[in-house]
Amino acid sequence: MARYTGPVCRLCRREGEKLYLKGERCYTDKCAIVRRAYAPGQHGQSRSKTSEYGQQLREKQKVRRVYGVLERQFRNYFEIAEKKTGITGENFLAILEKRLDNVVYRLGFAASRNEARQLILHGHIRVNGGKVNIPSFMVSVGDTIEIREKSKNIHRMKEIKEQNETYKSPSWLESNIANLSGSVLAEPKREDIDIPIEEHLIVEFYSR
Repeated sequence: MARYTGPVCRLCRREGEKLYLKGERCYTDKCAIVRRAYAPGQHGQSRSKTSEYGQQLREKQKVRRVYGVLERQFRNYFEIAEKKTGITGENFLAILEKRLDNVVYRLGFAASRNEARQLILHGHIRVNGGKVNIPSFMVSVGDTIEIREKSKNIHRMKEIKEQNETYKSPSWLESNIANLSGSVLAEPKREDIDIPIEEHLIVEFYSR
């Protein structure tokens, strides 16, 4: 199955809330949810009441779309979370948070996870001084993440520095926007994740 390459605003409308997939556009009046706050398609404005299974499915799909993960990999992450000690739902979200594309976004080096993914694929990111071009790479406590020295001078990176001059990263990360570098201070905790997610619905979905 290939990665979704269609209009991402359609995904936000399908889930009925902002997923912030479009970067700066999501904070303007051009946001699709602001303009058309109903699901896409011919019957988007006349959908019936969602069942319990439907609620679980929609929550699972929403989180998949937020982090840009395909179904098989998403399920694999859940199986890893199940085997770890602690609360499965929180373990699962921590795994998603530690993906390199999410970390680059959380550090303020990109306007969206999709842009962060492009930076990684194009070789602009260094982890502990070495090139990493795999968006799903899992960071560890103590890792340093930075924009490649030559890439710091490209126009987009200069824009990011100006736009995120006062950006504050989550407590488990340390970000230096001026130098476009950062580090992983600790494991992400549930309170560090500001996305409105009901992870228990995803646990219920996969536990059927």
